[in-house]
Amino acid sequence: MYLLGYDVGSSSVKASLINAESGRSVASAFYPKKEMKIDAPRAGWAEQDPEQWWTNLMLATNDVMQSAEIDPSSIKSIGIAYQMHGLVLVDKDHQLLRSSIIWCDSRAVSHGDHAMEKIGQDKCLSHLLNSPGNFTASKLSWVIMNEPEIYEKTYKFMLPGDYIAMKMSGEINTTISGLSEGIMWDFQENSLADFLLEYYGIHKHLVPDIVPTFSEQGRLSAAAAEELGLVPGIRIAYRAGDQPNNAFSLNVLNPGEIAATAGTSGVVYGVSDEVKYDPLSRVNTFAHVNHSPEMNRLGVLLCINGTGIQYSWLKQNLTQKEMNYPALNDLAMNAPIGSEGLLMLPFGNGAERMLGNKDVGATVKNINFNIHNSSHLVRAAQEGVAFSMHYGMEIMKEIGIHPTVIRAGMANMFLSPVFRDTLAEISDATIELYDTDGSIGAANGAGIGSGTFGSFEEAFENLNMRMVVEPTHKQSEQYNEAFGKWKKELEKCITN
Repeated sequence: MYLLGYDVGSSSVKASLINAESGRSVASAFYPKKEMKIDAPRAGWAEQDPEQWWTNLMLATNDVMQSAEIDPSSIKSIGIAYQMHGLVLVDKDHQLLRSSIIWCDSRAVSHGDHAMEKIGQDKCLSHLLNSPGNFTASKLSWVIMNEPEIYEKTYKFMLPGDYIAMKMSGEINTTISGLSEGIMWDFQENSLADFLLEYYGIHKHLVPDIVPTFSEQGRLSAAAAEELGLVPGIRIAYRAGDQPNNAFSLNVLNPGEIAATAGTSGVVYGVSDEVKYDPLSRVNTFAHVNHSPEMNRLGVLLCINGTGIQYSWLKQNLTQKEMNYPALNDLAMNAPIGSEGLLMLPFGNGAERMLGNKDVGATVKNINFNIHNSSHLVRAAQEGVAFSMHYGMEIMKEIGIHPTVIRAGMANMFLSPVFRDTLAEISDATIELYDTDGSIGAANGAGIGSGTFGSFEEAFENLNMRMVVEPTHKQSEQYNEAFGKWKKELEKCITN
């Protein structure tokens, strides 16, 4: 018996097949082999055609099935993880009306700011746990005001994972966790945030039906099965945004536990049982995958948009011949802690929630042509991401998240010794690295949602720890001095 999981990101779509008996991944694949195209019709905008998600999902599925050489009828259920906060619009025939406005698009910042002002900060924060900000509801408000002809044709709005599930099953639904990431869930009333929908003029009949995160949410249709090379009737049994799902994949489910990623975006995600929020909405609180009205499980999310695109930019432009990421990681080790004064702020990918939705841009500061070289640039980039995470964790402490252990997948920037050591030393937290990823987490989620696993403990009994990085405190003074200089430069940018 097998479980199939997908992680639909903005860079690629990954598929993993796990053996339900052993809990081990038997095959995985991702497409495209280079980052998916993101369209930017204007500065600060970011759009993707959802059909490219589906095309790459089909290609990844085909590779997985060829590699695994199993009977498709042995797949019991499917789980979906997806890039958060995006907006997808379809008409009554389930046809796309426009490209998806994705997570890093900042066009709707002013809409969220106006909503916060008119509705009131106390009401928004106490009920939504966030400013309406630049999230899905605000993006839909932008469509209402700027593309009314598209809005009038809209049958349902969806998050990216809802769209993939619709393509698989023909059914349109969503989850409480998904609605909360779009800032459409009222945590005081345990219901849709009617007051925000009314303010934005969003018709309630456009909201998809709500299903539990772990449940049968539809079955694979004959048409989708033919496209994917699978069999009809497989249950879609789990759906979650990529960051809640990443935390889930690391068995981060209880208060005080922390998950992190440093891929397309840099993320620290902590679980709390207290209904708290950051008054400035620099970090955001959503319903975690195991949240329920009876048991609070809230995910506090710190997100840095510019992480992956900064490192990708370095990889493509640092030399005439494109380097790979392992080579960049090796290069970073040739520079000392603090990069001899060279600072980089990794905020060149639109407005950053951690900075109060300001678009401060990326900064390279203090470059000295006599002493700095490419190794300093790469180390400064990695330190900038680690420093950004630590800066956000200081904010998280204000609302009760105190990380002592950070769990992450053995992937992306966590493959770099410089990045790992920098984050461990400045945060004074142990870093545990595991052999898992979002698509494996989605497959495990499908196992729980379909009843294949009887508990979370059973789903994660074979979770494999690859490495532990402990803070040594041997060079704390150098790390803290470097962070202090970086923080001072950041605060200059925020206030200017």
